[in-house]
Amino acid sequence: MKTEADFILSEKAVLQMINDPEDILNDIYNLILNPATRDWERKQLLTAKKAAETGRPLKGALSDLEYQLRPLAARNNLTADLSDFYLKLTNNASSEAKFDLSRHYEKDPDYVDRAIFAGGCFWCMVEPFENKPGILLVLSGYTGGHTQNPSYEEVLQGGTGHVEAVEIIFDTRIVHYEDLVALYWQLTDPTDALRQFADRGDNYRPVIFVRDAKQRQIAQASKTALAKSGLYDQPIVTAIEPAGTFWPAENFHQQFYKKNPRRYKQLERSRHTYQAYQHLRAKIHLFFRRLSRRANS
Repeated sequence: MKTEADFILSEKAVLQMINDPEDILNDIYNLILNPATRDWERKQLLTAKKAAETGRPLKGALSDLEYQLRPLAARNNLTADLSDFYLKLTNNASSEAKFDLSRHYEKDPDYVDRAIFAGGCFWCMVEPFENKPGILLVLSGYTGGHTQNPSYEEVLQGGTGHVEAVEIIFDTRIVHYEDLVALYWQLTDPTDALRQFADRGDNYRPVIFVRDAKQRQIAQASKTALAKSGLYDQPIVTAIEPAGTFWPAENFHQQFYKKNPRRYKQLERSRHTYQAYQHLRAKIHLFFRRLSRRANS
């Protein structure tokens, strides 16, 4: 039975969300329609939706929903999108310390350069670069689109032309652009133009955004070498495009791997499993291709 303390805790958790009820209800509707949502989760969402639609105060409906979801959230056992919604519902996103974006707007000295890569969900693109020597800052954000200062929801829904990407600010005396491009190939699936692992959609397309002719030359040479390597049995379709404005993402998305380590590890394992499958398939393909050549020689 839900105690008074439980009611108080739930109401405090959702108090900040009432400022934008339309946004929260839209999230609930989308989660109900999401095929990845489990039946039990959908039932709780439908209960909250019905309560709100029949005149119950939204705060009460959301506090009940938070109470029902809390045990699974504590064990990190909610489905991915519902887990994100729970963090938003409990105001975890806004309770984090504000990420310092000042370095993004500063003028770079001569020995500092920037790289911009898109390779699916930006949550998984930060940690591998950030822990590399010579990296000054890695930002999650949006680029490649035609609207100003887009939000995560706008990019996710499509229509803005943006992709999720990371901006890497690095010290060229310690690490070179070639090194970052080489690492980028290890983190992405360069054979799929509209999908990266579990993430599908134009906003997840793989792109290397180049800032000048030198970066373009390096990126193109690296892409050509990868295509000739035999590591993949399909064409390399990652685009190389001119860099435009990079819009930093909301605070919640910055350094996601530190804020949500368990969720990040799950996503990382999923990526690694898929990459291992891709590479194994390519090796098998290459083996039989060589075998065929020997038989025909």
